[in-house]
Amino acid sequence: MSDKVNEQELVAVISDKTKVDPKLILLVLKHEQTFINNAKADAKGEVDIDNDDLVDYVTSQRDVKLDELIVETILDAEMDYLMDKGLAGYVD
Repeated sequence: MSDKVNEQELVAVISDKTKVDPKLILLVLKHEQTFINNAKADAKGEVDIDNDDLVDYVTSQRDVKLDELIVETILDAEMDYLMDKGLAGYVD
């Protein structure tokens, strides 16, 4: 995650929105970061992350006992937080 992101604040906001245990949120975010770090950049150096692939990756991890809907809700809440902070956005 970016140095500009306050992880404690992020997890607190996601937990408040989703009512999911912060430890489980951190686990999802850890696997999300691994997925992003392993994604290949295109010719412009940009990485395109497919949300469905990301959710599938996270839910396939042995230590993740959450269903796809909950993982997707956590990731959506994270994206909302990052967009509110001006740190992320969607590309059409």
